[in-house]
Amino acid sequence: MSAALDSPSNQTFWPLRESDLDEVMEIEIRAYPFPWTRGVFNDCLRAHYPGWVLREKGKIVGYAVITLAMGEAHILNICIAPEFQSRGYGRTLLRLLVQQVHDRGGERIFLEVRLSNGHAQVLYHSEGFNEIGRRPRYYPAHHGREDAVVMAMELLGEAS
Repeated sequence: MSAALDSPSNQTFWPLRESDLDEVMEIEIRAYPFPWTRGVFNDCLRAHYPGWVLREKGKIVGYAVITLAMGEAHILNICIAPEFQSRGYGRTLLRLLVQQVHDRGGERIFLEVRLSNGHAQVLYHSEGFNEIGRRPRYYPAHHGREDAVVMAMELLGEAS
């Protein structure tokens, strides 16, 4: 089932399927210096972690994978294809994720973001996430490891 979006463009939001992984992997490899493997995505699908793709005119422009248990969601991966970044797709996908978590009874959402990824941190802050901590040496980096900023959003009392 697709979700209707408030957009004049031809965007749809669909559950992530194994048949999407070729396109997702192509984006993942271009978007990240240390991408997830296809095996990680397959493991997430086998574990029934909720995942979605954002398509425009039939082409995947972004995707996300979360966990959701006992009222808490954790965004494991959220990505917009490099050529579609800085055009509002990340905000659209993030808002759709928040709505999905809310609709499934989630009360809070957590995520980690690279300390060096200031653009993503600005987006998350502008959508209601707050920094709640740091994870030292969390991410692989070209010269060692990089800290993660841990962020959270409370959904209690949020309107549908």
